[in-house]
Amino acid sequence: MCSFFSFLGDGYGNYKYCDWDTRKKWLKTDKSPDSHTTILTHFKIPAKMQDRWSKYEFNPITKQFTVDQGVDGHDHASAEAWVNALNFKDVVPALVVKPIFNPLFKIQKVTNKDIALLKEWDSVRDSVRASVRDSVGASVRDSVWASVWDSVGASVWDSVGASVRDSVGAYTSSYFDVKYKYNFSSCVELWNKGLVPTFDGTNWHLCSGKNAKIVYTWNKGEE
Repeated sequence: MCSFFSFLGDGYGNYKYCDWDTRKKWLKTDKSPDSHTTILTHFKIPAKMQDRWSKYEFNPITKQFTVDQGVDGHDHASAEAWVNALNFKDVVPALVVKPIFNPLFKIQKVTNKDIALLKEWDSVRDSVRASVRDSVGASVRDSVWASVWDSVGASVWDSVGASVRDSVGAYTSSYFDVKYKYNFSSCVELWNKGLVPTFDGTNWHLCSGKNAKIVYTWNKGEE
């Protein structure tokens, strides 16, 4: 399965990938800039030569490097060193490469500002994923979202359930420097403080600490 970021190597220090100019052209098409087959076709590599290129994947957020289909004799370590040095502003200018922050590190005290941020997040939470996809493409959005989910989201899910997906989506939006239709920074600010918003259909909760303890509850229906 091809995901962001996919590239090819010929074993002689030459690498092929889709830069931002290409990705931008394909945003509203069915072409995937992270399909190895599409990259081979885009660079007009003859069919009889395509099996001479190693196929790689690299996640710039987690730094995970994968040899998807390696050719015997190719120096895969050199490919890994090359992609680690790649300037990803040439690939997706809006991408913010930074470590993933785990919000559940210790119990946090809830302030009036935090409550105001929670209510602000309640008003915009339904729109985050579509906005990211439209700005940078599905493969980039999905890869970053999955990285955040695998690193911290799944563990939060075990404690608070499905509603944490919206918070993960909001935090994921902070990895893209784009102009969103709505402002998701309220949830991001809570996340970075160590407070994870969740919604059970009636009540909003702020969860904190390693066990995702509920430290604040807001019943929308009471206002």
